[in-house]
Amino acid sequence: MEEINPWSSQPSVDVEKLFSDFGIEPIENVMNLLPEVPYFMRRGIVIGHRDYRQIAGCISEKKPFHVLTGFMPSGHPHLGHLMVMKEVVWHVQQGGNGYVAIADREAHAVRDIPWEKCDEFGKEYLACLYALGFEGKTYFQSRNNRLKDLAFEAATRVNFSELTAIYGFGADTELAHAESVITQVADILFPQIDLGPAPTVVPVGIDQDPHIRLARGIAHKMRMFTIEERAGYISIRSKNAPEKALQAVKSAFPHAKKYEGHIDIKGAECADVAARVREIERSCGGFAFNTPSSTYHIFMPGLTGGKMSSSIPESTLSFFEPEPVIRKKVMNGITGGRMTLEEQKRLGGEPDRCSLYLLNLFHMVTDDAVLAEIRRKCTAGEITCGQCKKDTAERVVQFLKDFREKMDAAEEKIEA
Repeated sequence: MEEINPWSSQPSVDVEKLFSDFGIEPIENVMNLLPEVPYFMRRGIVIGHRDYRQIAGCISEKKPFHVLTGFMPSGHPHLGHLMVMKEVVWHVQQGGNGYVAIADREAHAVRDIPWEKCDEFGKEYLACLYALGFEGKTYFQSRNNRLKDLAFEAATRVNFSELTAIYGFGADTELAHAESVITQVADILFPQIDLGPAPTVVPVGIDQDPHIRLARGIAHKMRMFTIEERAGYISIRSKNAPEKALQAVKSAFPHAKKYEGHIDIKGAECADVAARVREIERSCGGFAFNTPSSTYHIFMPGLTGGKMSSSIPESTLSFFEPEPVIRKKVMNGITGGRMTLEEQKRLGGEPDRCSLYLLNLFHMVTDDAVLAEIRRKCTAGEITCGQCKKDTAERVVQFLKDFREKMDAAEEKIEA
């Protein structure tokens, strides 16, 4: 089974194998459930999900749900970080309660980033979010005491062998690194502590799936009950529920039959039973978590190939670089062009191998028809890579100019 390192700047992930090994579903299976399909799903940027059907149902039926993601402030934000931000903003616009964590504890533990730098970079990430129109709650891990308490509680449900199996931790793994993982689990579950249990979606890159798997397992372990729909009845089984909780469940359903450690109910809808049991669990001091959902997007390709990463400056387009540097990076970007102009005209380019076409696909071209025309001209050999680079450079320069202005205007929203 493939091992994934969420902290690698150059992850190598076989997507099809990952889906097969870990049960991730293609996003195409649920897109038809949405009243509006966002461009990042239409264009194949978001490619997979876990349990997104419940989120699509909440959007369609206008029911409460949460959306959370986090950012590790190990460097200045760049264009590679924008996609997950856009996903969060879109879900908030669909009615979700928005949460964003600045993972400064992770940055300090894993990358040894000084706290003052974590603060500086974290505020830059928040400026980007607000520039995109984010509305919701944000926090730094190190300053959220309720999060720390939740992380401690979550840590009682996992042992080091499980972390070793998921992350490949060994004898040389620092305890702070392991603690940062549990803090991320707490991040994922925090909205349900803050606003109450509800379906929660966590948009992430495909390399972050280990965190999602761990959080889903711990959320299940922290429940007092498991609820199963069986042939002709619903079974409610105690995991660690106190007797008063069992009795409360029995009292809530007049036709229920109580046995040692479980209760069976006939003639009821599973969703109604689950909602009532959650209320009882919460009233008895339990967490009553919904198992979190997730979506997975592909990586923003770097201009030099591979993943766009702060550790490879030539691969990134930062929000704070001067215009000449931006233009130079775009003009030096790897393309899907042919070796000669004659071959380009005869065979056409290969846009799916071109970092600049993918830059347009991710962020620079919002109109699907315009993007389709760029692709057509490329594959038909009607445009050279040089001209396409110039056109893309103009889009990038204008985009970053507008975005920096929005970031500047958003600074007042960031708490000191």
